[in-house]
Amino acid sequence: MAGETHGVGSGGSEAALTHGGHEAHVEPHASNRTYIAIALVLGVITALEVMVFYVEALARVLVPILLVMSAAKFVLVVGFYMHLKYDTNLRGLFFGPLAIATAIIVAMMALYGYFL
Repeated sequence: MAGETHGVGSGGSEAALTHGGHEAHVEPHASNRTYIAIALVLGVITALEVMVFYVEALARVLVPILLVMSAAKFVLVVGFYMHLKYDTNLRGLFFGPLAIATAIIVAMMALYGYFL
């Protein structure tokens, strides 16, 4: 249609949508380069998880290391691929339960003597 411009593919910059002369504010999102970088970081973390599993010297601290790496991957996926980095209303829906789950896991590990 005439007079319509869509901010798709803006590469992370702020875009404006115009419909019949009216501009609407659109929140900026990450560029394609950012998504590729995040994918590479996720791949590196996954490779480190596999590597840590096979290092016998880390057997005593294997679970906490894997939990930290898994939490980092969770934050990256939820923040960027699910776009919660840009949606402040839904952040608590994902990061609140993550904090609760982490506290429960650490409490169970302490209860069953993992840290001894």
